[in-house]
Amino acid sequence: MAFQFSEENRKKLEEVIGHYPHPRSAILPALHLVMEQRGWVDREACDVVAEILDVPKIHVYEALTFYTYFPQKPVGKYHIQVCHNISCNLLGAEDLIRHLEEKHGIREDEVTPDGLFCLHRVECLGACGGAPAMQVNDDYYENLTPEKIDELIEGWKRAAGNGKGEG
Repeated sequence: MAFQFSEENRKKLEEVIGHYPHPRSAILPALHLVMEQRGWVDREACDVVAEILDVPKIHVYEALTFYTYFPQKPVGKYHIQVCHNISCNLLGAEDLIRHLEEKHGIREDEVTPDGLFCLHRVECLGACGGAPAMQVNDDYYENLTPEKIDELIEGWKRAAGNGKGEG
């Protein structure tokens, strides 16, 4: 099924376009609207954005591939993005990624079989003072330890109705 903006998001996009002197300036806001609507952005969605903004498709695709914020395939209900820049790495980001993979079975660049989780390394989240940090959906978590990660994961599993120890 071809991607199309919902009526509401199409109206939002038209409003956003009106704030810029040239429609190409709305590429990032348009990609954010795609994310808001479906949780990920693929080339098909880029083509739709390019058509609406009347820009070459490659301009939209360049923005998509430059920013790690935009996943290019479906993500889990809880999109875990662990910062791997210098501050976070020095304070244990790699250990947290390994912990998520080994203890919870959440593999990088994959969605868990239950559809709840996916894990990605991302560039700086701008939370260096609270390293190591991660973003899950729109929420930031700082000063993380494996124990804090365990609490968060178990809480999300309970909230999703999977109970403790599932996953």
